Amino acid sequence: MSLFVDIEKHYSDFNLKIKFETNENISSLLGESGSGKSLTLKAIAGIITPDKGKIVLNDRVLFDSENKINVKIQDRNVGYFFQDYALFPNMNVKQNILMGMKKYPKDFDRESKLIEIAKLMHIENLLSHLIHQLSGGQKQRVALARILVNNPEIILFDEPFSALDEHLRTKLEMDTKELLEKINKEAILVTHNRDEAYTLSKQTILLNKGEVIESNKTKELFKNPKMLKTAIITGCKNYEKCEKNKDGLFVPNWGITFRVKDNIDEINFVGIRAHSFKLEKADNTFDIEVVDIIEQPFENLIRFRFANQDKNTDLIYFLTKKDNTDYFKIKKIGLNKEDILLLK
Repeated sequence: MSLFVDIEKHYSDFNLKIKFETNENISSLLGESGSGKSLTLKAIAGIITPDKGKIVLNDRVLFDSENKINVKIQDRNVGYFFQDYALFPNMNVKQNILMGMKKYPKDFDRESKLIEIAKLMHIENLLSHLIHQLSGGQKQRVALARILVNNPEIILFDEPFSALDEHLRTKLEMDTKELLEKINKEAILVTHNRDEAYTLSKQTILLNKGEVIESNKTKELFKNPKMLKTAIITGCKNYEKCEKNKDGLFVPNWGITFRVKDNIDEINFVGIRAHSFKLEKADNTFDIEVVDIIEQPFENLIRFRFANQDKNTDLIYFLTKKDNTDYFKIKKIGLNKEDILLLK
């Protein structure tokens, strides 16, 4: 299964210019609010029409401005999972799911299909319940069941877990991932939550200000981002402008030079994830001054500055497991070459 998107949509205060291709079971559109994620999803579904471009799902053209092709929403075979579920409050669960079967002919066995999907979603005992009687997780299952009865080629999720508490969100993320893998459905997940993207998707497409700035296998994108914005959105707390010198990469604001493993000819920034620092021997070792220690539920956040760091720049973040170390006594810190993010 594959999806190809190359579209443009221009508004008075925002331009969407998106190009990407997916061939994974679950892919994420990751980015900050206002980056164009939901607009992209709506264009794929046919809810909005791009000004120009092309959308192809499994070799079937859904939109092509040059050849004047724009398949109707109901004919795209795309399932759209709305953030608020878009369930009908005056109907019970069974009636809501049956609303998803409008495309089937009159002689279609709707009851058998209903029971099949209800069992798959573990909601067969809720069919007579009204929507207000359901929990958040149950509502989500009903909304997904209404989509699945149409056997869509792809399911589009528009921030489906953002309104849930952490415990329920984690459970439903796992339930959704297992279900999509079980039924072998391709899905696109819109999210601004990096943990959600990492947990659920095999491919991540990162958007910023209406454009794709980086796309890769999810684990590789998090491990080795190429762009500064990608590093920031995927959780990098420490980053600064750098310049090449004879020994490696010099960071003026930190007053240090990194020995690095890769080609650095086109590198403009370095990034260091907060968990990457070492207290033991490493490729790079620097003198530091610990400024404060912030205790978190399961880790300690150590904030420090390098010995020659500009006092007007941000402190460096170091996340470490809780132990009996007196971090205020630490005077040196290490960093291996492979843990230095080389960014454009």
